[in-house]
Amino acid sequence: MHGLRIAITADPEIPVPPKHYGGIERIVHLLACELTKRGHAITLFAARDSQVPCRLIPYSGDAIRNAASIALEVRRRNFDLIHSFGRLAFLSAVLPLSIPKLMSYQRPITPRSIVWGTRLAHGTLHFTACSRQMTAPVRDLAPWHVVYNGVPVERYDFQPVVSADAPLVFLGRIEHIKGAHLAVEVAKRTGRKLVIAGNIPQGAQHAAYFDAEIKPHLDGRQISYIGPVDDFQKNALLGTAAALLMPILWDEPFGIVMAEALACGTPVIGLRRGSVPEVVEHGANGFVCDGVDEVAAAVGRIGEIDRGACRRIMEARFSGPAMVEGYLSVYRCIINSLGFDCSERVSAA
Repeated sequence: MHGLRIAITADPEIPVPPKHYGGIERIVHLLACELTKRGHAITLFAARDSQVPCRLIPYSGDAIRNAASIALEVRRRNFDLIHSFGRLAFLSAVLPLSIPKLMSYQRPITPRSIVWGTRLAHGTLHFTACSRQMTAPVRDLAPWHVVYNGVPVERYDFQPVVSADAPLVFLGRIEHIKGAHLAVEVAKRTGRKLVIAGNIPQGAQHAAYFDAEIKPHLDGRQISYIGPVDDFQKNALLGTAAALLMPILWDEPFGIVMAEALACGTPVIGLRRGSVPEVVEHGANGFVCDGVDEVAAAVGRIGEIDRGACRRIMEARFSGPAMVEGYLSVYRCIINSLGFDCSERVSAA
């Protein structure tokens, strides 16, 4: 595809890329970098302290000002496409324009926003989700494209072998729906070491959860908590792990940490919720389980998983190039006026 002029929008609260937590911002950064590398002209609307290799338009204020900023730039420049990862409300002033628009969801989808956006855009607004399960509540409201998230392969060192006593790892926000307490239970049942990493979100309920469900089990030997980790620490942590535990208790839209673990060659053991069954190929790069009993049993089967296969599956389905090819396929459909005729066929899978 010839060089495109694409406006990408993110939300203003977290810079692109994020300094610590910020899954969506990591995806936006990877996409902007890869598209720029391929010769496309990218303009990014994002937080002022974002660091990107493309043109940056920093947000300047509240939602109305941000929407006005996007509208002004769209009218000044002849973009081929607007690709939004931010609030749909930020596109309110440009939705009626004839320029093709793509709204990508990385969070649970609100049916009202789909109905509202479709009505205002008069057929110029298209939708993607980062997993197929996300679209279930809204599948009848609009045709959907599915493009899986990716991670930059070069930032993760493939580890073909780990030590016999390599720990299990839980990496994510320390809150009930993420299931850190279930990871603790699995470690105790199997006698395996467990390293817990991630931030404790602000709020009394999250502090109470950590104090009641996690802290009493931390002994510094079998079970330890190391706090938030940066990209360098994450690479080392995941690369030396026997498996990543993903005992989620909610329908997580994607879970980038699974792709990051697979990039290191580390298999994923997760509960059958959210995108886990779409990312984990049971018996090939990990195990999809129904309940803690099955998770504990799967820990005993880690040796059946080829760490090389974990890396290969990740490169084919969840790498930066795979994700960008998925979005470029969607762009072709939209710009060539194929539109919704190609929906549900476009995927980075």
